[in-house]
Amino acid sequence: MGLLTIIKKQKIKDREIRCLILGLDNAGKSTIVNKLLPKDDQILDNEITPTIGFQIHSFYHSEHLITIWDIGGQSTLRPFWDNYFDKTDILIWCIDVNVQIRYDESIKELKNLINMNNDRIGYDFPILIVLNKTDLLLQQNDGNNLIEGKLLSLQDKVIKSLNLENKVTKNYEFIQCSASHGDGIENIMNSIIASSEYNS
Repeated sequence: MGLLTIIKKQKIKDREIRCLILGLDNAGKSTIVNKLLPKDDQILDNEITPTIGFQIHSFYHSEHLITIWDIGGQSTLRPFWDNYFDKTDILIWCIDVNVQIRYDESIKELKNLINMNNDRIGYDFPILIVLNKTDLLLQQNDGNNLIEGKLLSLQDKVIKSLNLENKVTKNYEFIQCSASHGDGIENIMNSIIASSEYNS
């Protein structure tokens, strides 16, 4: 390996972005991660299984080394989430918009994390809140306007419940996503890359 190659790899290493993706079980976190990976590293959707414990994925994109920590969302694993925040550059929180009865549970878990790390989450690094499985809402034939209204209502509920509008920093973002169809994945990647500027 030549010296220039070593230097180039070190420069990319210095531009590493560490992403932590969390959310309730079955929110679609692993599917989102799979779609973010380079095409050659992706697997078929029907081969994706729930994450037990955690999985780490590293790949290069736009001259950045992106490392994604995908942590299981089962209730037995949630007490350990806080252990994974060290050196995090961006938190991706995933909500399954198709299961309305779990909205409050998801918001409560995110609120617990923010309260536990009040001086870090949204301050030391941004929060990206992904509203996933929008395609399943479309299957309910509620009409686009009604679906958009539901998603905006959920966003408002999250903002108010977490008191985000009163935070000194406004470093949070919502992205609508259908991971299984690939919708919204590019926006998520753009936000991941943008987080490097926030932390530089």
